[in-house]
Amino acid sequence: MDIPKVQSAMPQEGHFLVVLFSNGKRKKYDVNRLTEREMFLPLKNPAFFRNVSVEQGGHAVSWNSEIDISEYELWQNGEEMP
Repeated sequence: MDIPKVQSAMPQEGHFLVVLFSNGKRKKYDVNRLTEREMFLPLKNPAFFRNVSVEQGGHAVSWNSEIDISEYELWQNGEEMP
């Protein structure tokens, strides 16, 4: 299965991301389940969380060189939106 690439990611209140994929579909991804892991703890800071960006090539979203979420994870575990 080909996983579409990430085109944009919009941070939402409550630690959610609305992700637009290259196939035109949008998914809502709940980041809360990751924030209990040490690597993702900085995402609990709202200002830091809002600073999300799309990696070159659309393979992930990231906040810095150490914190990212792959397009596969976002696609497989995101909730499809209308």
